Amino acid sequence: QYTESMNTVLIQELIRYNKLINIMLDTMRQIKKALKGEEVMSEDLERMERSLYNNAVPEVWADKGFLSLKPLMSWMKDLNERIDFLNKWVANGTPSVFWISGFFFPQAFLTGTLQNYARSHQIAIDKLSFQFAILDDKTPEMLPKKPQDGCYVYGMSFEGARWNYKEHFLDDSQPKELYTPVPMMHFIPIADRKAPSSGVYNCPVYKVLTRRGTLSTTGHSTNFVIFMEVPSPVNESKWIKAGVAGFLSLRYQSSINLSLIHISEPTRPLYISYAVFCLKKK
Repeated sequence: QYTESMNTVLIQELIRYNKLINIMLDTMRQIKKALKGEEVMSEDLERMERSLYNNAVPEVWADKGFLSLKPLMSWMKDLNERIDFLNKWVANGTPSVFWISGFFFPQAFLTGTLQNYARSHQIAIDKLSFQFAILDDKTPEMLPKKPQDGCYVYGMSFEGARWNYKEHFLDDSQPKELYTPVPMMHFIPIADRKAPSSGVYNCPVYKVLTRRGTLSTTGHSTNFVIFMEVPSPVNESKWIKAGVAGFLSLRYQSSINLSLIHISEPTRPLYISYAVFCLKKK
């Protein structure tokens, strides 16, 4: 439908993930043949073999994949969760709640949300900006229907602060607490909105913990996503000095030792298909 910009977002995400899956399948076939002596072990394949052995994402996968700092085991788990999210979207239609961390390009998703509002209300998209409502008493399971305007999102994390569920504002982290979950949020498009001058912290949201990126051909950063207004009882200078930020993806180390990875062949055409990973012992 013309009024559903998320269809375009979905197709773009499917194309990106399918390209990644195809590259993974091709390179794994090559390295299996090289290990059997059926193909020459090139320098690229040797580097890939070392990466797999060291539980690191091969460079050829990282170049075509989503931005991530995770080791290979955690990266594979993340990839399968992202593909599962998209498969459910394809099978069941547009979800009522979006896992924002599962997007290859979350900026397109946010633009699509604004575009939906602009088309349904006949307003120029340049006049729109987001208002942020924190739903700290809700979970994704409690919201079976989409909001009339905007979108429900979850899956972000704070670094350097936490959300106070009793007082409903940004608060200091507990001792030894590096990262804390961001509550469910409702991104609401508003026309000609004036940003509040106090009572909020304009929290930068990044894809990964490095907080740096480059300007892509689309005009968006490869890492920075959006500034998110978070209620705060103190001046935002406190959180700026503390370096408080939001992130879509953290860096969790896996406790499982990697020996060898095998990617099974898909049993159906690759429109969007599962990348099935199995660990094999030597």
